[in-house]
Amino acid sequence: ITAPSLAAGAEFVRKALGVSPQMGGEHPRMATHNLLLRLGETSFLEIIASNPAAPSPERPRWFGLDQLAPTALPRLATWVVRTPDITQTNDAASEPLGKIEPMSRGELNWLITIPPDGSLPLEGIAPTLIEWQTASHPALRLPDEKLSLVKLELFHHNPERIDRLLKSLPVDANITVNHLSAPGEPHLIAHINTPQGIRLLSGLPE
Repeated sequence: ITAPSLAAGAEFVRKALGVSPQMGGEHPRMATHNLLLRLGETSFLEIIASNPAAPSPERPRWFGLDQLAPTALPRLATWVVRTPDITQTNDAASEPLGKIEPMSRGELNWLITIPPDGSLPLEGIAPTLIEWQTASHPALRLPDEKLSLVKLELFHHNPERIDRLLKSLPVDANITVNHLSAPGEPHLIAHINTPQGIRLLSGLPE
């Protein structure tokens, strides 16, 4: 979830899911910080925003955050695919997903794909690739709020293009690709199981 501030992102998640995310940390190279919410043993929800206390980065921030207006509403902007070999996976992808960059947050280290201009590939419908450099998945470090990702819906004007991309990646999740007729904006909808039932997180501003 991208947001103009972590407070705005946290309120968006509390309203949608009925739970509060926990503080993650800072990303020094990107001048961003995040909040996290566990969605199972191998996945989590991330709220990310520019860090006003950090010096401006020497490159564009990731996830399109430099283009986010201060009055923008939080939204589900994109998704991430974990891979044990990010170089091989990135080379096999049918769409350009970005340059492989080393990244860190506290003691965590990983490799991740980021377009040089910081944009979201295919407006966020294409995933970011990540290779964790940890013994166990970072989601296991988060409190278990009894949440889980049930399904991710992708809406795009060219669903065949998205289908080709998914087939070229090691995606192991319940994902559906839906045709989006003009003039709608490409977006995602996550179906998340909570103790109160299925709740939705949308990529479209309310």
